[in-house]
Amino acid sequence: MTWARVLIPSLITGLVGLTLVAAIFIPAEPFATLDENFSTYFDIVAAFAFILGGGNLLRINLMKVQREHGQERFFAGVTLFGFLEVLLLGALKVKTNFSVEMAAPHDAAGTWFKFFADAVFNPCVAAMFSLLGFFVASASYRAFRARTKEATLLLGAAFIILLGRTPFGPSLTAWLPDALAWLKVENLSNWIMSVPNLAGQRAILIGIALGSISTSLKLILGLERSHLSGEG
Repeated sequence: MTWARVLIPSLITGLVGLTLVAAIFIPAEPFATLDENFSTYFDIVAAFAFILGGGNLLRINLMKVQREHGQERFFAGVTLFGFLEVLLLGALKVKTNFSVEMAAPHDAAGTWFKFFADAVFNPCVAAMFSLLGFFVASASYRAFRARTKEATLLLGAAFIILLGRTPFGPSLTAWLPDALAWLKVENLSNWIMSVPNLAGQRAILIGIALGSISTSLKLILGLERSHLSGEG
C-alpha cells in the first residue's frame, strides 16, 4: 500500500535519527556505544551501495559500448577496462610477478594495484589539478573585474594574498621599518586570512549547521519525504 511505503521508512528514519541524537547527548549506557554500532551498520550499508554503484557503472558503459559510436564508445570501453582490471587485481591481490596472495593488503608494495595507483592514478590526479589551476585563474580574471566597490575590495584582497603567498611578494615591502611592519605584504596577507576570511568561514559554517539541523528535524519528524522514491 502507498501509505505503508511512506510511513514505514519514515518511522525507521525518525527512530534511527532520535537514537543517534540520544547517543551523542546522553553519555550513558545503553546510548554510549550506539554511535559506534551504527557506524558499523553504516559501513555495511555503504559496502552494498558500492556494489550497486559498480553494477550501475558497468550497465551504463556496456550500453554505451553497444549503442554509441566513435569517442563515446572508446571512452566507455576504457572505463570498463580500467574498472574491471583494477577491481580484479585488487580483489585477488595479484603481485607484479603474477603470484596471488589473498592474505596481503590490496595496496601492499609489489602488487599491481599499488603499481596502477602510483603510476597511473596519481599522475592523472596531478594532471587534472594542474589544469584546474588555469581554469581557476581564468575564472578569477572574469569574476574579479573592478566594476563595483565590492568587486574592487575583493580584487585587492585577492591580489594581496597572492603576493603574500609568493617568494617575490615579501621583497616588495621588505624596506618598511619595524614600526610599519603590519603593512608588509606577508603580514597583510596573514591578517586577511586569519581575521576577515576566518570570520566569513565561521558565518558560513554556522549557516550550514543551522540548515543541517533544520533538514534533520524535518527528516526525523517525517515532514521531508523527498528521499522516499520521490514522494513529496
